Amino acid sequence: MENQDFLNTLSNYRNLLWPIIEKKIEEVNKFPDFCRLDKKYQRELDFHLKIVSDYPQRKGKYLRPALLLLVAEGMGAEREKAITTAAAMQISEDWILNHDDIEDDSESRRGKRALHKIYGNELAINAGDALHVIMWKILFDNFSIMNKELAMKLIEEFYIMLSRTILGQGIELRWTKEGRYDLSEEDNLLILESKTGYYTIAGPMRLGAIIAGASEKQLKIIYRFGIMLGRSFQIIDDLLDLTSDFSGQKKRGNDIYENKKTLMLLHLIKISSEIDKKLISKILNKKRNEKTEEDVEIIVELMKKYGSLDYGKKMAQKYAKEAKNIFDKEMNFIKIEPYRSQIKSGIDFIINRDH
Repeated sequence: MENQDFLNTLSNYRNLLWPIIEKKIEEVNKFPDFCRLDKKYQRELDFHLKIVSDYPQRKGKYLRPALLLLVAEGMGAEREKAITTAAAMQISEDWILNHDDIEDDSESRRGKRALHKIYGNELAINAGDALHVIMWKILFDNFSIMNKELAMKLIEEFYIMLSRTILGQGIELRWTKEGRYDLSEEDNLLILESKTGYYTIAGPMRLGAIIAGASEKQLKIIYRFGIMLGRSFQIIDDLLDLTSDFSGQKKRGNDIYENKKTLMLLHLIKISSEIDKKLISKILNKKRNEKTEEDVEIIVELMKKYGSLDYGKKMAQKYAKEAKNIFDKEMNFIKIEPYRSQIKSGIDFIINRDH
């Protein structure tokens, strides 16, 4: 029931934000007179809008902008003051996913073919670039609704958050390219902190808190909370990748096809027998298009055999418990209802979700 309540919360915020996001995207082809395209190029303009709009139109859960708004409102900020930043947060996810899909050569996104599989890498990258530019434009719109100091602080937080996220992605891509299987749990947590803890949880919440006038101490507490919940979020996401097709929207075992160094895979490689290590290595050293569903099934069954899936569940529960403790004991500055209770429902949703 709590999961459904939080899904309703996400849906409400998505319905609130989408018209704002849609309007900003539709402005992508609006130029001043000195550089406006001639009407004879309308076909090119229409196609550009179509491809740039593709991922945003597919929509997602809107978890990140929802967390931003829940914290802002939970700390007493007016929704109208936070709505623009929330829209920028969602657009950031759309261009990051676009580029991630190309880097990972993913087959699908949100139940449809990945953009680069439809239009090719070059046009997909360009569409992602356009969304990236739109994101910054939306953030600069804050200067018209709040004081300059606060608008600049939000841009600075966005810069730090995205820089850390991109660094984490770069490290993971390099380790994957190098075929590294000697990674430690600390190495894995570095990736989780950069790509999930900060970007998915702590970043949006810090942005909302900054809008509400949070102190540096409060922002640091939010970061610690986000890192713990982000670890749990990503481990559960990786577990679902191994055991679910996300309600038919994703290929099962996609992380194995892409050679993602998940906590469960690292655990398996560490404790498996020499014979099984050779089998695992043989499968993982195949190129994506050479791997089969049988290969994925072999890895998953070995994870069951060696308790890697159970280990992942145990660690996800551990980090979730730590996050809950921080929220209950240290984050009472988010006190306005129903927003505090909705955030708490969000914690349970992240931990117990099945897609």
